[in-house]
Amino acid sequence: MADQSAAPPRKPRADAIRNRELVLKAAKSVFSTGGADASLEAVARRAGVGIGTLYRHFPTREALFEAVYRREVDQLGELAEQLKKEAAPVDALRRWLRSNVEFVATKKGMSAALAIVVQGSSELSVYSFDRLTKAVGGLLDRAVAAGEIRSDISPEDLLRALVGMCYMHDQPGWQKSVLRLLDVFVDGLRVQAGTGGQATARSHPRDIATGARESPRHKSGKVRK
Repeated sequence: MADQSAAPPRKPRADAIRNRELVLKAAKSVFSTGGADASLEAVARRAGVGIGTLYRHFPTREALFEAVYRREVDQLGELAEQLKKEAAPVDALRRWLRSNVEFVATKKGMSAALAIVVQGSSELSVYSFDRLTKAVGGLLDRAVAAGEIRSDISPEDLLRALVGMCYMHDQPGWQKSVLRLLDVFVDGLRVQAGTGGQATARSHPRDIATGARESPRHKSGKVRK
């Protein structure tokens, strides 16, 4: 008699997949504006589903936070690949960094609860770090190879600068201020005509993450304008 326990699991129904995506989109919006204490009922209402449907997909608040976070990280990785095909090197890098401001807004909205989730999941922390450094590293390599961005900058440098800008601003409308500063920051990284800026090899993001190689230091100690 055949072992029926080996039967492959059924694929999720189309409506279940659609409902899950609706909940994730709604949760991003609700948590970005209402913080981690925003009710799951508010998320369900915005998604247009019942609270029971939400709990079937995400049995705990932490599960929903983690799913929103993973979705945002994955979308940023996909955006980097898309921008490589659609935009000039510096513009692609600028647009990717600007898209991260919305991602940080979501994180800030659920920062306390998300910190618990990340601390309890080293895999999630490593995954997000690797995904984001790889994404921005590919865009940075492309801009450096084109001779348009200085070569003594690392993916980690860019991410640290971005996070620093975002978390220094807590007043309403902070995103607008950060977007303006990002434009100034990226313009400051550009290789100016006649400076002889050369594209040089950089450490791979994984080398940086493990400390296998150190990122080049700024020769002048400051960004040339």
